[in-house]
Amino acid sequence: MDAALALWRGPAYADFADYAFVETAVARLTELRLAAVERADLSVAELGALVKAHPLREGIRASYMRALYRAGRQTEALESFDELREMLLAELGLDPGPALVELQQSILTQELPQARSNLPAQLTELVGRTDALTEIDACLVSSRLVTLTGPGGVGKTRLALAAGALAADRFADGVVLVELAAVTPDALSVQDALTDAVQVAMELRDAGSAPVVDRLAAVMGTRLLVLDNCEQVIEEVAALADRLLAAAPGLRVLATSREPLGLAGEVVWSVPPLDVPAPTLEPEAVSECSAVQLFVTRAAAASRGFTLTAETVADVAVLCRRLDGIPLALELAATRVRALGVRGLVARLDDRFRLLATGHRGAAPRQQTLHAMIGWSWELLSAEEQTVLRRLAVHADGCTAEAAAAVCGEPDVLDVLVRLVDRSLVVPVDGMRYRLLESVAAYCVEKLRAADELEEVRQRHLLYYVSLAESAELYGAEQGRWLQLLDEDAANLRTALDRAISTEQTELAVRLVDALAWYWFLRGRQLEAMRALEAVPLGAWRVGFMYLLGDSRAAAERERWVDSADARGLWWIAYAASDAGDLAMCMALLERALNDFDDDPWGVAAVLLARAKHAHVRADLPALFADASESARRFRELEDRWGVLQATSWLGAHAELVGDFEEALRLHQEGVQLAEQLGLWPEVAGALGMLGWTAIRQGQYDVARTNGERAYRLATEQGQRATQALAELVLGFAARRTGALDEADARLQAMIDWSRKQDEPALYLSLVLVELGFARELQGRSAEALELHRESYRVSAEFESLRGMCWALEGMAASLPDKALAARLLGCAAATRATENYLMAASETFDIDRAEAAAVAVLGADAYAAARADGAALSPDEAFALAET
Repeated sequence: MDAALALWRGPAYADFADYAFVETAVARLTELRLAAVERADLSVAELGALVKAHPLREGIRASYMRALYRAGRQTEALESFDELREMLLAELGLDPGPALVELQQSILTQELPQARSNLPAQLTELVGRTDALTEIDACLVSSRLVTLTGPGGVGKTRLALAAGALAADRFADGVVLVELAAVTPDALSVQDALTDAVQVAMELRDAGSAPVVDRLAAVMGTRLLVLDNCEQVIEEVAALADRLLAAAPGLRVLATSREPLGLAGEVVWSVPPLDVPAPTLEPEAVSECSAVQLFVTRAAAASRGFTLTAETVADVAVLCRRLDGIPLALELAATRVRALGVRGLVARLDDRFRLLATGHRGAAPRQQTLHAMIGWSWELLSAEEQTVLRRLAVHADGCTAEAAAAVCGEPDVLDVLVRLVDRSLVVPVDGMRYRLLESVAAYCVEKLRAADELEEVRQRHLLYYVSLAESAELYGAEQGRWLQLLDEDAANLRTALDRAISTEQTELAVRLVDALAWYWFLRGRQLEAMRALEAVPLGAWRVGFMYLLGDSRAAAERERWVDSADARGLWWIAYAASDAGDLAMCMALLERALNDFDDDPWGVAAVLLARAKHAHVRADLPALFADASESARRFRELEDRWGVLQATSWLGAHAELVGDFEEALRLHQEGVQLAEQLGLWPEVAGALGMLGWTAIRQGQYDVARTNGERAYRLATEQGQRATQALAELVLGFAARRTGALDEADARLQAMIDWSRKQDEPALYLSLVLVELGFARELQGRSAEALELHRESYRVSAEFESLRGMCWALEGMAASLPDKALAARLLGCAAATRATENYLMAASETFDIDRAEAAAVAVLGADAYAAARADGAALSPDEAFALAET
């Protein structure tokens, strides 16, 4: 399909477009092309351009929506659907077709396979592996663990990527490639490095203190995990795969390794070399051999005009046999055709292989061939090219040209890199990075040792990546770009830190951890941060991450470091601890930080942001709006999208509280988009949860359920308890208010049970207690309901939340058998709401109306009014004291 589309050049019959005799042919060919485009694997950008050119074509629109969704841009996918619906209605008076409507619903409910696939696009065609792909695909259907084995250079990785792409549609949660070449036995903890690599590949954030492997298993769903290059740490990979497969029934694993993992149920598929022509094969049949096809394809790319002819066929056949059909060896040889010709290449290889034949008797024959081929390619390089190539081997997972220049000590390295790419010894990645294939890297490490350069070059690698981390601009306009750059170099940064710690270079380790801590936070790699902070004395960072991970020792650790912390350290501790319940302590730290942030505009904006969160807990609407607005203004000036996202969320919360639901929806939608742009998936879930909560307040319970379910799935995948709780809150409220009392009871009780197990009550506890109280009252369990509302009042008083106290008083009024007292409680709550200007949304008056009607029915209208007036004169605490007796 893609190859066919690549042959299309411009409009059909463009030179004759004005002639009537071609109209039918043009229409037919254009339709055929568009139909093919709808089924092709195109990028979001390409599909976006096609949508602009054909805005009413539903097939292209559907492909565009799927591409956006699978890129994590769900909001834009839904907006594209709305755009088409409006255009169809305005221009044709039609609605979108059933298939497109069904697709929209699948995106809303996240039932469309998310396909968070990170499989890289391949620059070249996979040659000669059609039958192999079919067999591997069949193995993945019947078996949960398939391992592709074979010597280096035989094409295991390339085959695994193709197999993963072929099978992708069968996995609702996508295909994830985890490249393990950068995980070496030299890591401080191989197990931690492995789980970090999996989390990074899946774009997961750390959460809580649960074992990482258990959390990974919990979010696997129906997924294919491709573990590439397992042989360096085969035992640890086998242990990880075994635990994941045992705990995640929807998971399948496709591994590549030079040896099997050795697990029960493993299907070992030995990757064969490509077919080589037999010496007796007729020349006309040589071109049918896959090794020949690959060599000719790569040789033609290296030497324009090269083809398989009667003059070259015999030499090509000999060369393919001599190289044992090993794809990497064939590709290395193909780069030399332009300089040597096939006949000259064969002659030199024969001489070279005879010379090296005695040097590798302990290796398998095909491995001898590959080693000899790499060695021959090495000796054809200039001294400068050899120097650069061997020094590149210290990089964990590729590098930029700038990094190559610094680590190799060669200022004009780009020209050398280009020449090495031309010789297939260096592979370009995404156009801006370069990496060595595993076999080439291993060869070059040997050369580094032989040149006595290994330690020196590793030290240059460490110094460069410390400098890179310290130059990262993560607090302003360049935040998004630097997040991506650090993502790309995550393996190199981890390797550099391991070296700094293992060689006791404490100063460099401290600098690197201090520079990376905010990056780890933004990317949710809290466990990685904590492991680093166990080795370096950075107390404030350590305390904050302990709070985020729910470590019970955080408060004691805080006392050790809070006096010596600078302004940002104080802010960080207060911000991270804000969900732990000690709001007074957090506010005190924030005020101290604010006083010290004289020349730090980011710090001032961050304090205002944290204060807005506290104001929301207290339902202090003026303070919430003032601090969130000023924080958003300052963060916008700084162009810090993380800060804008956080401040926007609290502005949306304020809009929801004052009843401006349209503004709340706009702000939370903006939050979704900002979070998606930064790849902050927990924040996407949080914004979706707030959209659901706003829908609850509007009484739009179906919309609330949809957004709540989307938020819950994403939060669960990310393992984010706080965000998951918000989604559960939305779903529990929607269930109770649509009459699904048993579902509401189960959801709300589970949230309460979890909160009660914590050292400090969760911020949402009072709200959930009230809602469960209403559910129990409607179930006829008034005594239980009353106790829940009393507990809610006590929690709200602890948080100084007058709004929460009002809810609790109204809940008690609905449950009390003494209707005169109920009337007093309702009067107190109404007066407090009026004094504090707390808005009651239309959807929230239903329970109060029920309580009032029940009291009027018993007391009569006049007695009810008198009792309510008495209550209006009481403070909330006085009213609660009456209800406790």
